[in-house]
Amino acid sequence: MSRTLTETLAWAGDGAAHLRGLMTRMGDEAFGKPSALPGWTRAHVLTHVARNADALMNLLHWARTGEVTPMYSSPEQRNADIESGASRAPAVIREDVVRTSDRLAAAVKAMPKNAWTVVVRNGQGMEIPVGEVGWLRAREMWIHSVDLDVGASFEDFPPPMLRELLDDVTRTLSLRDDAPAVRLVATDRDDVWSVGEEAGAVSVSGPTADLAAWVSGRNRSRALRTDDGSKVPALPAWL
Repeated sequence: MSRTLTETLAWAGDGAAHLRGLMTRMGDEAFGKPSALPGWTRAHVLTHVARNADALMNLLHWARTGEVTPMYSSPEQRNADIESGASRAPAVIREDVVRTSDRLAAAVKAMPKNAWTVVVRNGQGMEIPVGEVGWLRAREMWIHSVDLDVGASFEDFPPPMLRELLDDVTRTLSLRDDAPAVRLVATDRDDVWSVGEEAGAVSVSGPTADLAAWVSGRNRSRALRTDDGSKVPALPAWL
């Protein structure tokens, strides 16, 4: 893991602008249409993006003040807030996404330098330095831009971020007992990633963007190939 706070905050900012542009070009009728995420409309995705900004501001508050403020009060409340928020008018959702994104950016700028190393807990309950907020937001912005299903793809991601995303996802999947042993080989750069033990692993090769989409559960591209000609294996959910 070589990413820096400066890099991740830049990726997050670029991703926010990218998603905002997609959202602005969406007509009102598009909000109620299905997204690429099962059971969610595009309004659900955008509401989630807004609530994620609130959740990350909770972590910044925690690090800045020492007051324990989890990302979400509970998984049930998180889901209820997304569900109710998705029923709002498109104009209200747009304003919510922009307002919360701007508030998060302001909170980041106001963070004391010595607070960035404070340890907090992410949505899965794992302890992380609050400096990971930049990476968490970057992931949200870029991946959910694709999930809106309005033309964005993993090829839009900053190339260095794609490599970090593959590092992150393969590392997480390697901790899963139900993940198959897989070796990912990029055909457009000199990079290899592994899930599980190398011995006996199936090699899957393809462009970096296609590999990232596959391991994050978004798309199994026809550009992906296994070394033995078998079907590209199914992977468990990453998060």
